[in-house]
Amino acid sequence: MAKKIIVIGAGPGGLAAAMNLASQGYQVDVYEKQPYVGGRNASIEMDGFTFDMGPTFLSMIHIAEEIFESAGRNLHDYMDMIELEEMYELIFDDRSLKMTRNSDEMVKRLEEFSPGDGKGYFRFMNDTRKKMAALTPILQSKMDRFHHYMSWKVIKALPQLTVTKSLYDVLSNYFQDERVKYAFTFQSKYLGMSPWDCPGAFSILSFMEHEYGIFHPRGGVNQLSKAMGKVLEEYGGRLHLGKGVKKLWVEKKDVKGIILEDGTAVHADEVVINGDFAHVMSNLVDPGILRKFSKEKLEKKKYSCSTFMIYLGLDKKYDLPHHSIIFSEDYKNNVEEITKTLKLSGDPSIYIQNASVTDDTLAPEGKSALYILAPVPNNFSGIDWEKYQDSFRDLVFETIEKKTQFKNLRAHIETEKIITPKNWEQDILVYKGATFNLGHQLTQMMVLRPHNKFEELNHCWLVGGGTHPGSGLPTILESARITTNALMKETSHPVPLKSEKKLGNAL
Repeated sequence: MAKKIIVIGAGPGGLAAAMNLASQGYQVDVYEKQPYVGGRNASIEMDGFTFDMGPTFLSMIHIAEEIFESAGRNLHDYMDMIELEEMYELIFDDRSLKMTRNSDEMVKRLEEFSPGDGKGYFRFMNDTRKKMAALTPILQSKMDRFHHYMSWKVIKALPQLTVTKSLYDVLSNYFQDERVKYAFTFQSKYLGMSPWDCPGAFSILSFMEHEYGIFHPRGGVNQLSKAMGKVLEEYGGRLHLGKGVKKLWVEKKDVKGIILEDGTAVHADEVVINGDFAHVMSNLVDPGILRKFSKEKLEKKKYSCSTFMIYLGLDKKYDLPHHSIIFSEDYKNNVEEITKTLKLSGDPSIYIQNASVTDDTLAPEGKSALYILAPVPNNFSGIDWEKYQDSFRDLVFETIEKKTQFKNLRAHIETEKIITPKNWEQDILVYKGATFNLGHQLTQMMVLRPHNKFEELNHCWLVGGGTHPGSGLPTILESARITTNALMKETSHPVPLKSEKKLGNAL
């Protein structure tokens, strides 16, 4: 008789795990509180406009390809991928720099921008390619015992971890111009961290974009979650949307299943948790059961920043880049406001996705869907968002209209939605509104991060940004692969060999 698996949360990690387990003959049920799939990778649909709620591009798409292949499916049968050779425009106070996947052109642009930094680009790519090869086995293997640090793959990778240097320090070895350093370190924001605090190992983030490219799926990145949901159902798995979980059904330290919000108890042989880690452990587990990750101890962990989101349906199109990033005048100060002093900045950095220039399915003809993100402190800051939402919104618009060619935006708004850190926490169940989950300090990585096989409860597994290897879509998919392979091995299910292909090319 097939073992019964319950997955809590229909985010990309949960869906990847559910899809693969269902393809191997497990009976899989996914319970999702929201009426939609995707979690932070969901779509927002308003008045004929479509937006990604969270992630806005895919990198390292071979990982998604492998995840689908291990489930006996071809990713490209479900999604239409568009590569963006012109990856993004970086806007500084005095100049802008357009980043491209074309390495020769990238060198040329860097030399024009800052003579000498083009050569640094070649050195950076060559060195980080070796770092990536060394780190890959760590990021694809479970790390839940301290003796794993003594394995040959870890020992061999240690020199590449650059544990004594920050991301900013590492990039300073290659580039002289501060703005160029920012161009290769701002990706630490994908982890919700400061480049001055983020471990140097994460230089692989910008490398990944330049080495493997970035892709826009037609219809948005939300199509990834929708596609995995389809595959799950094709294998007989079930999606229960609008069915929130009240708590884990725990006897002593054994997870027996879940208790739904309507009081129904649902039994399972194994439970996979894809909900936001700290939210789940603070709210879905009865007090006194957890010690290492009790509610009180979770409050003392380090968390990522949050984001202030504006989604705009516009009655016109702007012939401007697909991705733009505006840097504040004093970027280091802005980052410190977000991550250390927890103040609301008067000069925010802003990311803009103008995907309608690439994808005409996102808005009615002649119109466009614009996505705006400003990193802000998480809710440990105590910022009263009901008080400051409107003024911060105005500041974001003023900054965009002053520093970019997105002029007169407010005159063209047909529909609008805002998500503040308060909304992330209350409506989307993200602990303290920390959009990128637990921080990625060395004290919260690998063995020191919550384990894929959760260490405090039996028959309980984790996927998503709150477990190893960490946040970001590629790593979240890797967490699902690590977890499902370990679960299948433990339950005497064969681990499919095809899920192990091309390991040298993946995160």
